Amino acid sequence: MRRIASRIDTSTDAYRRNRETNLALAADLREKIHTARYDRPARALARLAERNKLTVRRRLELLLDPGSPFLELSPLAAMHAYGGEAPQALIVTGIGVVSGREVMITAGDSSLKGGSWYPLSTKKIVRAQEIALANHLPVVNLVDSGGAYLPLGDEIYALGGYTYRAQCLMSGAGIPQLALVLGPSTAGGAYLPTLCDQSIMVRGTGFVFLGGPPLVKAATGEDVSADELGGADMHTSVSGTADYAVDDEEEGLELCREIVGTWTRPSKLAIDRRDPEPPYYDPDELYGIIPGDIKKQFDMREVIARIVDGSLFLEFKPAYGETMVTGWAYLQGMKVGILGNNGVLFSEAANKATQFMQLCDRDGTPLIFLHNITGFMVGREYERGGITKDGAKMLMVQANVTVPKFSVYVHASQGAGNYAMTGPAWDPRFLFAWPNSRSSIMGAEQAVKTLSEVRVANLRREQGREATEAELTQIHEDVWEYYERTSHPYHLTSELRDDGLIDPVETRNTLAMALSASLNAPIQRTPGGVLRI
Repeated sequence: MRRIASRIDTSTDAYRRNRETNLALAADLREKIHTARYDRPARALARLAERNKLTVRRRLELLLDPGSPFLELSPLAAMHAYGGEAPQALIVTGIGVVSGREVMITAGDSSLKGGSWYPLSTKKIVRAQEIALANHLPVVNLVDSGGAYLPLGDEIYALGGYTYRAQCLMSGAGIPQLALVLGPSTAGGAYLPTLCDQSIMVRGTGFVFLGGPPLVKAATGEDVSADELGGADMHTSVSGTADYAVDDEEEGLELCREIVGTWTRPSKLAIDRRDPEPPYYDPDELYGIIPGDIKKQFDMREVIARIVDGSLFLEFKPAYGETMVTGWAYLQGMKVGILGNNGVLFSEAANKATQFMQLCDRDGTPLIFLHNITGFMVGREYERGGITKDGAKMLMVQANVTVPKFSVYVHASQGAGNYAMTGPAWDPRFLFAWPNSRSSIMGAEQAVKTLSEVRVANLRREQGREATEAELTQIHEDVWEYYERTSHPYHLTSELRDDGLIDPVETRNTLAMALSASLNAPIQRTPGGVLRI
């Protein structure tokens, strides 16, 4: 492999302006994530202490191996939802190392609203379970939830069944699951620990029952305490619903570590490896490379050079389909195939990507998609040249490759280009986004022009008149505001359209952790030759 020859001049005004813009975006992201993780009212923290409960962050510290990394997923979930009353959707999910084993962790946060599940809480749990199932990751559930947030019960009920179905599928696939019940686990939530292979309950605070004491009283007239109905001692000595009772959370978390330590270590998928080495070029320079304007272009090779080992890259078909960069590299010693956009997708670029994906799939090489794409080229000449057909071939192969796929929104990711580059609907193992990125069905400017023309035509047809200047201005403002708001990365991550926003300089480590986790699952390859598309 050859080292990418960087052409970045760090002394230019453009580089300095880009750097200032992206450093500000990264600082804002760090602040928002810190607030979502730790900003809780003093009275909420005092209430936890009164109940002998630890914060969710302290629980994670005690569970994870000291000094090991934690790949947190969707840390800004629900940041724009529910009036801000459910930061992180009141559930923490992520991949960490427990007793030397990579595990998926779900941890309820009862500091607010008793840890009630909102619709986005359920979606976040389901996404974590999808990742665990796809990557054969064992699961540790730290259960502490007041149950469904009843004012939105209909939405939660429609989603809730997916969580328990996923548990059944994981069990059927031989994926270990462990629950530590730290708080209430009621109604349908009682099935979460019960569907796990093993469960631990904390005396005095952990409860499992289909109906709590008030419901039992209302339904049957029976007076019963929470401990009698579903406490740790009852379930471990009478019903057999749980397996271990502990006196406090610290003891329970230590027992979690012991149990995980008995699980068989999975054999990692065999992919081509070599000794890892840092990039030759400083990843900090990414701040100065990415333009502050989403419409401005840059060379994706400059990004690749600051992510991969040694900045070494074997480019495939470098002189053909130049708006798509494809090639092989190593990431923390693991071989990957990389596809990155250098502009709109033409037929040649789509065909190059299709052939490259087939080669990687044949060799069992995971694929990384770096998005900077506004879509496929349109127009008479390109339709006659088969752009739709060539795009369909790229979609067909991308959907059916058997190797793990990873996506990063580096800049723009719009239209059908998002689909071709493994957007969220196309089953990426993980999808992350940079804080400067944008993703939508089309850009705001194109949307303004298109929808303005549609609304003006409607006025002519329905009212027989032309739009006034005031009406045109209002149409422009409304459409612009909607597309700017809904394509913004904070909106997208709040709605769980990705697995989290990341600082550009963390891309290498984030992808390496995700890639390592994916190697716990075997690849079921489908036979077939490589076609020269």
